[in-house]
Amino acid sequence: MKNGTDSKLKTVGDEEGFIALLRTACDDRAINSTLERLLSLPDDRRKVLVHSWVSELLVNGAPQEFVRAIACLLDDRVAEKAYEVIFQCSRKSFLPRKFKRR
Repeated sequence: MKNGTDSKLKTVGDEEGFIALLRTACDDRAINSTLERLLSLPDDRRKVLVHSWVSELLVNGAPQEFVRAIACLLDDRVAEKAYEVIFQCSRKSFLPRKFKRR
């Protein structure tokens, strides 16, 4: 959102926590699986779960960067792109070493 002191719009790419979340999902099979299950849900169901998760994180005092990262998944286009990213990296990261490209 633009205001008098901000000269540019903030995007999901500006959320370092979101980028870190995707990177972690590429490196950690459990996180990847959790996000893949969440992001493969129908949009309405995903939004309900993400909203509940964000509320729970706020109540429990989770770091704001992490809360904002999870909240990014409320946006349909962001969620779709995140699903593509973690699906792609899971295909590359979790293949047995003998099947990976060099």
